[in-house]
Formats: sequence, C-alpha cells, structure tokens
Amino acid sequence: MKIVDLRTMRGPSYWSVKHHKIIVMKVDLEDLADQWSNAFPGLDKRLTKLLPDLGKPQTFTAYTSQQVLKHPPLTQEQLADGEPLGHVIQHVALELQRLAGMTVHWGKSYPAHEAGVDYVVFAYQEERAGRVAGKAAVEIVEALCRKQKVDIKPIIAELHDIREEEFFGPSTYSIVAEAASRNIPYIQLQDSSIIQLGYGCNQKRIWATTTSYTSHAGVEVAGNKNRTKALLRNAGVPVPNGTTVYSEAGLRDAIDDLGFPIVTKPLDGNHGKGATINITNWKDAVAGLKAAQEYSRAVIVEQFIVGDDYRLLVVNGKLVAAAKRTPAAVKGDGTSTIQQLIEEVNKDPRRGVGHEKVLTSIKADKHTLGILKGQGLTLKSVLPTGQVLYLKSTANISTGGTATDVTDIVDPYNVLLAERVAGIVGLDICGIDLLTNDIAIPLNETRGAVIEVNAAPGFRMHIAPTDGLPRNVAAPVVDMLFPRGSTARIPIIAITGTNGKTTTTRLIAHMVTSKGYKVGFTTTDGIYIQGKQLQKGDCTGGQSAEFVLKDPTVNFAVLETARGGMLRSGLGFHTCDIAVVTNVAADHLGMRDIHTVEEMAAVKGVLPRTVRKNGWAVLNADDDLVYAMREKLECRVALFSMDENNPRILDHVENGGVAAVYEEGYVTIYKNSYKLRIDHAAEFPVTFGGRARFNIENSLATALTGYLCGFERDEIKTALRTFVPSSTKTPGRMNVYKFPKFEVIVDYAHNAHGIEKFEEFLRETPATRKIGMVSGLGDRREEDTLSFARVAGRMFDEIILRQDRDLRGKTAEELRELMTRGLQLDNPGVAINYIEHEMDAIDHALQTAPDGSVVVMFTENISGTLKKLDEFEQQFR
Repeated sequence: MKIVDLRTMRGPSYWSVKHHKIIVMKVDLEDLADQWSNAFPGLDKRLTKLLPDLGKPQTFTAYTSQQVLKHPPLTQEQLADGEPLGHVIQHVALELQRLAGMTVHWGKSYPAHEAGVDYVVFAYQEERAGRVAGKAAVEIVEALCRKQKVDIKPIIAELHDIREEEFFGPSTYSIVAEAASRNIPYIQLQDSSIIQLGYGCNQKRIWATTTSYTSHAGVEVAGNKNRTKALLRNAGVPVPNGTTVYSEAGLRDAIDDLGFPIVTKPLDGNHGKGATINITNWKDAVAGLKAAQEYSRAVIVEQFIVGDDYRLLVVNGKLVAAAKRTPAAVKGDGTSTIQQLIEEVNKDPRRGVGHEKVLTSIKADKHTLGILKGQGLTLKSVLPTGQVLYLKSTANISTGGTATDVTDIVDPYNVLLAERVAGIVGLDICGIDLLTNDIAIPLNETRGAVIEVNAAPGFRMHIAPTDGLPRNVAAPVVDMLFPRGSTARIPIIAITGTNGKTTTTRLIAHMVTSKGYKVGFTTTDGIYIQGKQLQKGDCTGGQSAEFVLKDPTVNFAVLETARGGMLRSGLGFHTCDIAVVTNVAADHLGMRDIHTVEEMAAVKGVLPRTVRKNGWAVLNADDDLVYAMREKLECRVALFSMDENNPRILDHVENGGVAAVYEEGYVTIYKNSYKLRIDHAAEFPVTFGGRARFNIENSLATALTGYLCGFERDEIKTALRTFVPSSTKTPGRMNVYKFPKFEVIVDYAHNAHGIEKFEEFLRETPATRKIGMVSGLGDRREEDTLSFARVAGRMFDEIILRQDRDLRGKTAEELRELMTRGLQLDNPGVAINYIEHEMDAIDHALQTAPDGSVVVMFTENISGTLKKLDEFEQQFR
C-alpha cells in the first residue's frame, strides 16, 4: 500500500461541510486491492489484540462533560465478516489518535475513480497528529495483513508529544469552546498560542487566560512578588512577612529575622516552580534556596503560613470560583510500597499525561524523592494504614494535585478581599492564592494570608475539580470580551462559480465600499484591504480569506472562493452571510479527482451550504446545476436570471421569493408582485453599453446581493454606474485599449463556457477584422481544450497561437497540434500564425493589426501583457 495524496482540510470542504478538521488520504492498495479484511485469516484477532478498544463503545471525558458513543466503531465480528481495507485504515487512524488522548470519531472511506485506490477520510484534533496517524494506519494495516509484527508504542508516544505541544491547554480550550457555543468564530494565529475570537474589527484575542483587556502593568506587578506584596500590604490585605535574598548569607539573615518555618520561592516564578514550603531547618533552607535559584537569582523568603491552600478566581472584577487545592498524595494501606501506591492512584481514568485529562498523573521526580529523603523514606517504603504522604510541596494540578470546589461557602469578607486584590494589582483575570484554616471564615479572623497573585491563572481546577461542582469560568471571560448586544462577526459575502466570480467580487466590493464600509476582499489577482493591494497572486483560498478576517481594520469581507482552495484545504471560514454562485461549467475537470461537471457542482455547492440559516444563497436560475443547489440548503434562496420569463423565476417569486432579472433592458429586482428597477443595464460601464451580456449577468448578482444587504436602490445604481473596468481595477477582465487605428481587449477567458460568453460580446462589436491571441492549457482534458479552440476558431478571422510559460504537463508540440485541430473544426480555413512566446505574440499583433480591427488577447501573464500595452499606449500621448 502507499499514500498517493494526503490533504489537510481546515474548514468546510467537498468531503464534509459539517466536519472541518479532517485528513483526506488517497491510498493505493496495490496488490491488496479488491480484498476485504476477511481475506486475511486472523486479521480480526491481530488487529483487536493490538488495539483492544477498537471495537468497544467509545466513552470520553471532556473538560466540561462526558460523552458516550453508543455504537462501537469497528468490531472483531465485522472484521471477520469482511470490511474494505480503506474502512479499516480509517478506524485505525482514529483509534491511534484516541489512544494519545485526542477524542476524534468521524470518518468515511470509499473507492476513488482509479481501480484499486480508496479515499480514506477521518477527523483530526491536531493537524500534525492526524497526518502521522494516517500514515501509521496504512503501515499498520498492511503489516497485519501480511502477518508482520507491529509495535504501536512509539507511534502513540509521538502522537502524545504532538498533542502536548500543539493542543490548546484546558484553560484556552474552555474559553474557545464557550465562544464556539455562542457562534463566535476563532482562528489560531500562525506559529503562536494566541487565539483570535471573532473577525475583523470586532475581534478579541486570548493567550491562555490573558486577554485583549489584560493590563501589561498588572501582569508586571503580579510577576514581581515583592511589589505585589507591598501593594497589598499598603491596601490592608494580610500577607506573609518576608524578604528577598540572593545568597546563603542573605538567607541566614532572613531566617534570623523571621524564624522557622519558612517558604522559599523564586521572585519571578509561577505555577509553583522552584517553591519549597514548611522549611524547618538550615539544611532544607539551603536546598530550597538552590531550587528557587534555578528559576530566578532573587529568592523570596517568607513566613510559612499554616492552613489549607485555596485558589480564588476573579474575572472582570467578580469572584467566579474558588477551589481548595491539595498536593499530590498517597494513603498507606500497610502492605503496598509508595511506588505501588502512586501507580494505583494513577489508574484513575481521570488522570493522564500533561493536560490530556482533567487530572495529571503523579510522577516521582527529583522533587518527590527529595521530600521522601527528608522523611527517611524511599519509593520502596511501606506506609502504615491510613497515613497520608504528600509527594509535592505545592498543590498544583499540573504536578498531580487535586482540587475541591468551595465556591458556595466562601465568606463574603473573603469574596470582597479577592475582588479588591484583583483591582489593586490591575488584572481582568486574576488568580489569588491564600492560606487559611477555613475559607468560610473571614481571613483576618483565621490569621491566614494572601501568598500569591497570578496573572493568566489556570482554569482546570475550576472547570473540572476532583470533587464538587464544576464551574463554567470561561463564560464570564467571554461575557467580558463580548458584552450582551455586541457582535464578534463582520458581514461575509462569498462568491464562487466557473466564470464571472472575479468581476462579481469586485463589483460587490465596490458597492459595499461605496456604502462606507471598510472592506477587505480577495480575488484571483490579490488581497485588498480598504482598496490597497497587500498581496499579489491567486488569493482565492482559505489562507487568503483568513488574511482578511484577521485584519483588525476590516468591517466587511467580500471573498472570491475558487474550487482549488476548497479542494486543497477547505474554506477559511465556517459560515457566511451571503453566498453567490455565478455558474458551473466544464473547467479544471480531471484535476484533483474532480472528473465531471456534476462533481464540480458539488464542490461549488459547498459555499452556499455554509450560509447561516437567516442568510442568503444567491443562485443563477439559468444554470441547471446551480439552480439544483437550493435543494440542500437550510438558508434562504434568491435567484437571478437573464430571462424575465424563466419559469423558475416566476415560480420562485410567486411563492414569495426574491429575484433579480434582466427585463426590457433593465436590471430589476422582483419580490412578490412588485418590481424594483435598478437601472438600464447599458448605463453600467462594465456591460460596455449592454454588449457584454455576461457582465449584465454579474450585475444582476451584484444588485441582488446589495438588495439583500438592505442597500437602497440609488446606492446600488450609483455603485454599478461608477464601477469602471480598467487594467488597474479589473486586471485581465475586459480591459479595453483604444489605439488610433485599432482596439485591443485583454481578457482571462480560459474555458469553453467563458469564451462562448465572450463570443456573444464580440458578435456585437463592429470591426474590419477580428484577431484573437489564444493558447491551450496543458492540465485540461483533451475534449476541453478542443471545445475552447473550436469556439475561438469560429469567432475570429485570424488566430495568433502562442504558448503559456507553464505548459502544465504537456509539451509545446502536443498543445500546438491539439489547439490547431480544434481551431479548424468549424473553420478549416482560419488563418493561424504560430508564435510561441506570449510577449513576442503581443508585439506581432500590435505591429500588424489593420485599421479598424479588434485584437482580443486571452492572456496568462496578465501583468506582463498590461505593462506592454501601457508602454505601447505611451507612443500616442
């Protein structure tokens, strides 16, 4: 077996609109093709022995809930009866991820167009882990089919490492999950742990539990424990007495002043790192100093406050949760060693590696061994029955500690104290650590103290306590970032289709800009933010969409969406407000495993399926495949047509629908029995006096979109009248150069459907001679190239045949022969002049064009062509 293609989807895609994070593998089964699992004796037993949980009902615990999948994914009985190998690979890839703590379950598999090749599609949690699991699954299934030994331990270990490196921590996850539950989109910024919530100008950001509102000064204060203590003491908050030392001499002076017991901790530490508590002798004090100086040269020496460890969490000035924290510990039974007791505790299904589960497994590290040594114990020691042994000096959950929720019993004095501390330090999200005998009694009565204030406090102890009620502490964070009545989104209009999508995108962006919005839009020639091109090239994929949605100045997005991006990585957004589909025609067939126009329609149809329920899909009623897309939609549908008598339009409007039609020369909006005439189409520069019917069609889609956005008739009319196509505004789309003796038109038409539309325009264009400069594309099917050439051959009096720079898989000779054959199908006598290089072909056309002629250049190198024409134009100024 071998993987011939592997893609990572990061948004709605051809393979799934609902499941956004999926791996799409194309697997060549080679000599195992056409054989199912029952063709390999013992495979069922070998596989279920290797992956015992594969056939069991899947139960997994999230940080906020537990879910059970009722149906086992792949049982031993199913394997024995026979399952396609692609299906087996799919489930193995999912199970490998689950074994590494990633709760993924969805997938599918089916035969590809090629014999012996399967598509295997499955969900991932972390992209890199999904790719590793997919490759490993293919190797494992093949090895088991061939009765070879398989060791999955290194694979699981690698997947575990990837998860710990890349997955959101529990705090970040809780905030992102809460935001997602409110339909707030999120984007993880590239190569960082920063999460953007919302789009454009309405975005907010989080980094763990710091937010867009977190004060830098507050973080600095909390990071300096001496400064924090001084601020709190001056505000009447009980804090331990202490000082800062840098050496053993300073440590001795501090102990002389404070006496035992003491605590040592690094000045700039966090999460309990380097801290040692309840030090009662000089030897341990020196060890504590050294442990702290591994993190900070300056070490705080404080009085040891007797009491239990509590964490109080304040968000936006309000106490939202409190937890009693207990260090990792074991309880003796009179027979088991300390090591055995640790192993027994770690069998708790709630414990896992790192942040994998709600509790962390206990590790007998150097710190633990030091504690044991101080008590004359080793890991082989046996504890008496009932004796509790604390294995860590701090109560952090990340080192195996536990937490008990006590939110409901916190004394009002202590509530006010915590809220004051957060305000004094200046943090929007603040974790206050204090020691007291009883949190239900005012701190000043228990002789307790605030021992630390934390910026970016962890949420795990509150959202998934070991005991007590879990608290949704992410909700007040999201409430703070997006108060009631505010929005996290910006309007998104997305446009797709075979032809016309770039012009329609620019028309809509121009209309929205005219309304006063700060627009970001993407096209096949670049990304534009508020009218300025920030990136050049084909920018119609997911990354380009995210570029716009991440821009903090944008309050409206207009996104051209091509099939390439949807097939390569999926959409860059999950939902949009309006989706426009211009048409579907034969183009790019045979590429990326899309072989028919119907399959291409399914790709384009992904876009309208992402429209929110109250949004609109704007569909071309003259195109059968586009019109059929409405059947799978949950949103509202609006139609446009060049035929005012189109029965689809009449039926749609009769049933209360909205439509735009070209009637009696006007672009008109139909709603119920009413007509709203926008303007005479010939008045729109983009239609070239009404001759460019394909741009009348694009104007219909634009006008209808504007109407659905709530724009006024005059605003739509003005926008369409003021959009003047040019080489700067619409490069490569109907760029007209009028020279003294002849006219040149530059266009990007590159398929039969597009050039047929252009033929209608050229038929209405007067000229003494019509000359066309054309080329073939090497990555198109032979029949598509012949269809394109056939139309070109009949619409021009003379042809200049050239070659693209990138021949895309064919030779120049093959393309020349194919194009020549197609050009002569309907016009055997057409004059063909072969000039290989595009710039040379342009020079020839400009030098030989007769008076009154029209030269049409279907160009690949748009920028180079326009530059040459601009230079030629300078001669006549």
